[in-house]
Amino acid sequence: MSLPFSGSAQREFEMKEGDTTYIMKEYFFCILTAGEKRNDFDSLQLAKLQEAHLANINRLAEEGKLHIAGPFGDDGDWRGILVLDAKNIKEAEELVKSDPAVQAGRLSYIIHPWWAAKGSSLK
Repeated sequence: MSLPFSGSAQREFEMKEGDTTYIMKEYFFCILTAGEKRNDFDSLQLAKLQEAHLANINRLAEEGKLHIAGPFGDDGDWRGILVLDAKNIKEAEELVKSDPAVQAGRLSYIIHPWWAAKGSSLK
């Protein structure tokens, strides 16, 4: 599907599929990856960092900036995902950089604009 305004400031558009009209909205899909300092922490530091990481995730969710988050189920370089509701990629990056695990270098990230129908949910 080619988006009618890819790269523009418009963040929503209508998409019709048969008798159904969806409001498509731009979100930001963030892949959390293993950071350069992933292995530089002892178990106590890791516990504190994980607690701060989860607190930040909860804060972003409470602020309505984070719609979904979760870790991957293996021990690969991709560590988890975040789906952010930000006004632009710059704000999305600022939100990700607020994570203490990113600040400490345990995690890094990749961000892409991502479109989904408003109100979508996992089943």
